[in-house]
Amino acid sequence: MNPLTQFKKIPIQSLLITVALVIGPAFAAHAADFTAMPVIAWSNEARRAIVPAGPGGIFGAENYGNKFPGEAAVYMGIVHVAIYDAALAIEGGYQPYAIRLTAPMDTSSAAAIATAAHHTLVGCPDCGHSGLQPALGLTPEQQAILDGDYANYLASIPDGTAKDNGIAIGKQVAAAVVALRSNDGRDANPPFNPRPPGPGIWERNPGNPLPPVLGLRLPGIAPLALESASQFRPDGPNPLTSQEYADDFQQVKLLGRFDSTNRTAAQTTQALFWTDHDLRQWNDGMLRIAADQGLDLVQTARMLAMAHVAGGDAMIAGFEAKYHYWFWRPYRAIPMADTDGNPATQPDPNWQPLRPTPNHPEYPAAHAFHSSAMANTLRAFFGTDRVAFSLDSRVTGTTRDYKGFHDAVKDVMLARTLAGFHFRNSCEEGSNLGREVSRYVVEHYFQPLD
Repeated sequence: MNPLTQFKKIPIQSLLITVALVIGPAFAAHAADFTAMPVIAWSNEARRAIVPAGPGGIFGAENYGNKFPGEAAVYMGIVHVAIYDAALAIEGGYQPYAIRLTAPMDTSSAAAIATAAHHTLVGCPDCGHSGLQPALGLTPEQQAILDGDYANYLASIPDGTAKDNGIAIGKQVAAAVVALRSNDGRDANPPFNPRPPGPGIWERNPGNPLPPVLGLRLPGIAPLALESASQFRPDGPNPLTSQEYADDFQQVKLLGRFDSTNRTAAQTTQALFWTDHDLRQWNDGMLRIAADQGLDLVQTARMLAMAHVAGGDAMIAGFEAKYHYWFWRPYRAIPMADTDGNPATQPDPNWQPLRPTPNHPEYPAAHAFHSSAMANTLRAFFGTDRVAFSLDSRVTGTTRDYKGFHDAVKDVMLARTLAGFHFRNSCEEGSNLGREVSRYVVEHYFQPLD
């Protein structure tokens, strides 16, 4: 059933209360409360704990996470399946991700969601008291902040059986989810083994010396849904001697240069808009969608879990491809064009991109495969692409309104070329990869019960 026709629309202003810098009251949470407020509150708290502060520290303390954005997408997927399974224990209707539970009728949804999210993030040291194994969380380094927010949130829920039942459900879900993801490769530190330099080979960005590279862990992390990281590996970048490569080369050379006279002011804003962390952009955007469409507890949890699992697996699959092909970035390709064997490309030794280039290989484009996975999952959830929504950027201080989910994908694909980060083909192939990952997640997980 199309969620757009299932739920009464509520004003977006109600979301602004929940998406705050500190978790607020539990919004009169009580037994059999099916409102989405606990999911929205703890999705926002999880994002703050996982996603790092933005470029130049402009986010201040609003984001306090420290995960590389690619890895942060996987962490967001894990915590959101915990929120989903906790919501499902109360309302039901869909296949669980990690554990199937049926909560007593007298169960606080707020206590269940808060406990599942908090314990997945920081761990569950007292789960052994309930016959469960103690579990290590995703972000134990954030425990002081998360413990304080969790305690304040629980204090706003009336004491009693409903609260106790909710905490018990949340603990069981967190223990199951964290156990499922134990030894999944998140904490591995693979060696950096660069390929011999040469035409087409990515080399570390000298403007980003530390860390030496980003995303090295991702190819070795067990996917959240896919069978393997290479399941949908694309077929590789265009040959350096091809006309397609020359066309893409010329486009980014003209539009992506830091002082380009071919890039309009509006295009510069578009490029900078997407230098914000797109995990923050998409999560905040989805919370607004949930409020605007009036989604209930399970529908909001399901939408977020589906999208973040697809987004996390797109990051795993995309970085597997990046470190498989090891393709060079425009900041190397353009000054070294006299080595690529293509007479249609001319070098510019002074060429620099609009902003410092992300410090990992070029192909395929990460923003493209992550945003495509998110957008295509949302399209599947709502049964249509034509859902109006907005995303904002704290880099530019602007908001972009879209008539459909795929419009945002087209926007970010061009933006990465306008910023001088990517060739057009990499964005197109990244978008295709994200769509394939999304399709697999939607077909195999989070399905309605018969």
